[in-house]
Amino acid sequence: MKGILAIDDRPVWTDVTNPVVQPGKVLIRVGAAGVNRADLLQVRGMYPPPPGESEIIGLECAGVVDAVGDGVTRFSPGDRVCALVPGGAIAEYCLADEQTVMTIPGGLSVVEAASIVETWATVWDNVALRAGLAQDQWLLVHGGTSGIGSTAIQAAHLLGAKIVTTGSNDDKCATATAMGSDQTINYNQVLIDDPEHGLATAISRVTGGHGVDVILDHIGASYYDQHIEALRPGGRMVFIGFLSGHKVQTSLVPLLMKRLTLIGSTLRNRNLDERGSLCLILESDVWPAFERGEAKPVIHAVLPVTEIETAHQMLREGSHVGKIVLTIDGTIA
Repeated sequence: MKGILAIDDRPVWTDVTNPVVQPGKVLIRVGAAGVNRADLLQVRGMYPPPPGESEIIGLECAGVVDAVGDGVTRFSPGDRVCALVPGGAIAEYCLADEQTVMTIPGGLSVVEAASIVETWATVWDNVALRAGLAQDQWLLVHGGTSGIGSTAIQAAHLLGAKIVTTGSNDDKCATATAMGSDQTINYNQVLIDDPEHGLATAISRVTGGHGVDVILDHIGASYYDQHIEALRPGGRMVFIGFLSGHKVQTSLVPLLMKRLTLIGSTLRNRNLDERGSLCLILESDVWPAFERGEAKPVIHAVLPVTEIETAHQMLREGSHVGKIVLTIDGTIA
C-alpha cells in the first residue's frame, strides 16, 4: 500500500508496509484524512510519533472498516468510521485501536468526518473538560479562521459561552465574525499601537471589562504576560503549543493574586485509555450536535493525497479558513 512518509524533510506519497490486523485493532480503508500542523513538525523531524507507533504521517482519518482483530466488539467490516490515531492516518489503510475509532456522525460524508476528529478532540478536551469553560464565560483563541479557531467558536457556543478570536488582518477578523465569533481583534493593529499591553487592553475592551475566563494558547512566550493580564480572577490558560517560543521570565505574583490556573496539554502521547475515553466523550457529547445541525465541519480545501505538499504549503501560509482534507480512496462517500 501507499502512505505519506517524511523523506528529506518532505512529505512523500510512497510505498509503505501493509498494516497487519492485531487483537483489539480495527483496520480502516481510508477515504480521507485531515492535515494538521503537527504533520508539518513531524516532516521536519521535530514531532516524532510515540515509541512503537506508525511513522506514517497523519493523526485523523475516516473511511470504512476493512477488518477487525480478535476481541473487537463495537465495529464490523463495512462500518463507516473515523479515528484519532498517534500516526498512520494518511495512507490507504490505517490500523487503529478500537477505543479510538468512532462512528461517523449521521449526515456527514467521509471527507467531512476526516475534518473534525483532531480539532474537536483538541478543543473539547482542553476547553470543556480540562479548563471547564462554562455558560456565559469568555474564551480567547488566536487565529479564529484556523481549524482550531473555527472549531473553538462552535464549541464555545455549544457550552453557552462567548468567544474572542484574533486575526492578522481585518479580513480575517470579518471572516471569524461571520463564522460566529462574538468578538474579534486584529492583533497586528493593537500590538503596533501598544506592544506591551495592546492585546490585553483590547480583550478588556471587547469583553466589557470582564476579561477572559479561559485561554487556549498555542502562541507561548510572546503573549504570556498579556494573557496573564487578560485573564480574570480564577481564569485558566491551557498551553497546546509554543509558536513563539517556550521560555518566559515573568512575575509569579499575578498567579497568586488572581488565583490563576496554568494547564499544559498534549494529545498524541497520552495513553490509550485516556485517548479512548476522550473518543467516547466526543461520540456522546459532540457528535449529536453535528446530527442536529448545531455544529458543522468547516473545510477550506479538499485535495488528492498526491498534492500533500500543496496542503502543507497552505498550512504554512496560514490563509486557510477551516481544515484542509486529503482524499485517498474517492470511492468511499
